[in-house]
Amino acid sequence: MTPEELVFDYRRACVDGVEVYQGTALDVRVVVAGLPRAVRDGFLLGEVPWGRFSHAYGSGEDVPDLLESMRPADADGAMHACSLLWGSVCHQGTIGSVAPLAVPFLLRIAANPLGHVRADALGLVAAVACRNHWGDGSREHLLRVADPDDEPRFDGGGYPQNWSVRAGRDAIAADAHIPIALLDDPDQQVRQEAACVAAASSGRAGEFSAALHERLRVEKIPRVRPGLVLAIAQLAREHRHEDAAGFTHACWTDPERPAEVRVAAALGWLCLVDDPPPAELRAVLDDLVTPELGRLMAEVPWIGQVDHYRGAGLTRTLEHMLGPARRRTAFPDSWGGTGWFVDEPPF
Repeated sequence: MTPEELVFDYRRACVDGVEVYQGTALDVRVVVAGLPRAVRDGFLLGEVPWGRFSHAYGSGEDVPDLLESMRPADADGAMHACSLLWGSVCHQGTIGSVAPLAVPFLLRIAANPLGHVRADALGLVAAVACRNHWGDGSREHLLRVADPDDEPRFDGGGYPQNWSVRAGRDAIAADAHIPIALLDDPDQQVRQEAACVAAASSGRAGEFSAALHERLRVEKIPRVRPGLVLAIAQLAREHRHEDAAGFTHACWTDPERPAEVRVAAALGWLCLVDDPPPAELRAVLDDLVTPELGRLMAEVPWIGQVDHYRGAGLTRTLEHMLGPARRRTAFPDSWGGTGWFVDEPPF
């Protein structure tokens, strides 16, 4: 391609289809796959063609400066740069085509134990590598990683978001050793976000799942455990590499398991099977889902995305999965959660 052609042309894509760019230097999946390990490990931002791709505010040429600003010991500067980067490359749920190029470097920012935005960097990776669920907590969509190829989505410049999401997932798989190591990080928020990142990977599912199972076996923090269960279920839903339906069923039916593990396992099981919700599962949820559990699970990435602002993600997820069946609300007390049974969503 000539320099003039190294710019995605929305008008041409409308006429000829986005396939005209497939496999070319403007296919971000190809560019991500071609980033050498030395470039990623050396943080050689100048070797990456940022300007070929874009975000909500235009060219991606400003992304390397923001990444560099996330690395120093200045906490305020790092947090400000992270906020700007997130708002640009994942603007209002739309993933810019430049976003997956940042993934290898965000992973390395997260791996630096002296960094100030480690969990946020991982959260951004997960946002890049997964479709926006737009608050859908249904059995079909809660654990869906990407939109099918025959359901194209486009960013503000007309670039196919399906390609961007896939490239982000491929970037995780290429550096699988980083999120796997971070599952054992001393910081519980880093561990929680690392599980979400692991679950979005396009490959090496067996390695990720083994690490998630091992972490769940030793994890002592209640707020981290539900995400580990849902990550295992999401990987299995995407890759069909293990009997996660059997695993989650064994978890939610086991009275010796903690409440947050059993409830997360019930949600994962519902997403992995087509069976109608059995009476036993409804009874478990009626018994275990309380306002306190709703608060605990509100920040679990999968639950938080269903209703982040009001902290009612668990209640909403159960409404979406079980419909109007009577059950105990999981809304925090400040939003009307009293533990009473309800027939309709309070909002």
